[in-house]
Amino acid sequence: MKNLEIDIETYSSVNLQKSGVYRYVEADDFEILLFGYSIDGGEVTVVDLAKGERIPQKILDALTDKEVTKWAFNAQFERVCLSRYLGHPCGEYLSPSSWKCSMVWSAYMGLALSLVGVGAVLGLEKQKLIEGKDLIRYFCVPCTPTKTNGGRTRNLPGDDEEKWQRFKEYNKRDVETEIEIQQRFRKFPVPDEIWSEYHLDQEINDRGIKVDMDFVKQAIAMDEISRTKLMNQMQEITELDNPNSVQQMKDWLAGNGLETDTLGKKAVAELLKDAPEHLAEVLKLRQQLAKSSVKKYAAMENAVCADSRARGMFQFYGANRTGRFAGRLVQLQNLPQNHISDLKEARGIVKSGNFQALEMLYEDIPDTLSQLIRTAFVPKVGCKFIVADFSAIEARVLSWLAGEEWRNEVFANGGDIYCASASQMFNVPVEKHGVNGHLRQKGKIAELALGYGGSVGALKAMGALEMGLEEEELKPLVNAWRQANPYIVKFWWDVDRAAKKCIKEKRLQETQNIKFHYRSGMLFIILPSGRQLAYVKPQMGENIFGGESVTYEGVGATKKWDRLESYGPKFVENIVQAISRDILMVAMQTLSTCRIVAHVHDEVIIEADPSMSLDMVCQQMSKVSPWAKGLILDADGYECEFYKKD
Repeated sequence: MKNLEIDIETYSSVNLQKSGVYRYVEADDFEILLFGYSIDGGEVTVVDLAKGERIPQKILDALTDKEVTKWAFNAQFERVCLSRYLGHPCGEYLSPSSWKCSMVWSAYMGLALSLVGVGAVLGLEKQKLIEGKDLIRYFCVPCTPTKTNGGRTRNLPGDDEEKWQRFKEYNKRDVETEIEIQQRFRKFPVPDEIWSEYHLDQEINDRGIKVDMDFVKQAIAMDEISRTKLMNQMQEITELDNPNSVQQMKDWLAGNGLETDTLGKKAVAELLKDAPEHLAEVLKLRQQLAKSSVKKYAAMENAVCADSRARGMFQFYGANRTGRFAGRLVQLQNLPQNHISDLKEARGIVKSGNFQALEMLYEDIPDTLSQLIRTAFVPKVGCKFIVADFSAIEARVLSWLAGEEWRNEVFANGGDIYCASASQMFNVPVEKHGVNGHLRQKGKIAELALGYGGSVGALKAMGALEMGLEEEELKPLVNAWRQANPYIVKFWWDVDRAAKKCIKEKRLQETQNIKFHYRSGMLFIILPSGRQLAYVKPQMGENIFGGESVTYEGVGATKKWDRLESYGPKFVENIVQAISRDILMVAMQTLSTCRIVAHVHDEVIIEADPSMSLDMVCQQMSKVSPWAKGLILDADGYECEFYKKD
């Protein structure tokens, strides 16, 4: 036996979507109902565990045999569930080192992260049975007690034998589909380096990060008190039944002379600029009530395991256009920033449960609780957090690729790229908090918005007008940035030409150490690291301006499989973000023995022994791989007793 293909069906009263698999398997009623497997692509066997059948000993032995590769679609689920089945306690799981995931393979090929989606795109002969959702709803989650079902809270095989047989067929078909996916991908193997990155990712997910649950429970309680008070205040002023209702609130504002089509965050901020005092008070209360980020405390409570650690928060290859990670459950990638100067004191007040003190010292309680979310993550007793991240990683990678030497010199000399950019754009010296310091903000917003072909719309989306820039300033700002960065602009269109030529001529193209390769109806962009980005079924199309553009198939903004359009600057964005991801992975592998508990964008969080040196971590992160010769990296960091943004 070399390969074991696995698919399981399970039951648990814990909500898998809200809590993730690590918490899901901790339920007292968790059980594996069906175990479908195939040895080396052979006939699929379904073991009916719910009816007393047993998994053969040789299969159980294979689960812990490092020489047998275990395959599953979203293998983390199977691996963690089987760890519980085999009696592993909370925090201990089957080693991921001999597991591989066909979902990762699908993502590597630019396909969807769902078995049904992959089957549909590939046009597989044996596709996932679409009735599966109904069968899962029937057998895998608790049911509502009714007169018809005799008041039961769970459906068992004996409650509908015909459905149970169909469920077994569904389980068997999933294994067959997974085997067929692998056969279809055989000529595009995932490199061993990617599998070793996946194994590291799984170790980090298994390790989890500790959550201060006493603090979280108090934060949830205080948010509840605060919301009740805010609601009462709004009801007093407006006399509405439900001031949280968008329609009721819009009608009330209109009746008071303030018309608005929407009550979105930006719209309310705009209305507040000119609203009369009595209406402004209501809008401010609405702003506070609408603070959704405090829901992350509830997400922590849902996801945390019995040992107070939250696990499974990172989806390897979740952003399949670039291979970057996606956040899951608590979503560390979009935590609110903290700007409270006395963070530790505010945190202490919340943890003590003193609502009166919090109300007296902090005017906006939802905002305060929101700023404290990061601090819920703490190192285990006797450890500290070391938080280290790359400085301006995308700007550095873009400058290196394009050969924009003045920028590379700024990075080499430890300069401020926003000041240097403004200086280059306006031909005057710019110093932070010094001469022409007011221009730094223009340099910053130009850097953040314009590196990937963005224009006036990108500046607005980045908040240029809210930062005080005038509408008529925006186009000249775009022009100034592009004139200051001619090699970056040239790089956009070199990439554009190479991609188009590759698709048209179906021959290898290369520009600036980036290769474009067409094979079997796929466009592959080969990065300096050797990793490939995949674009499915590329072809030439026409853009909205009547010009020539590249289109390919992928998951778009609507989360549906669609034909998407791309062009030079967009490809450059993918390339730069993908290389930045590769650099982060190199750093994480270098630091793999240092108990990494989380990572956010370009930042690594380590649960460190008190003797570990922050400088050592930053030095290791700043080391440049042989494939990135000439790239100037820099990492900075800090130590803390709870997670925060320094």
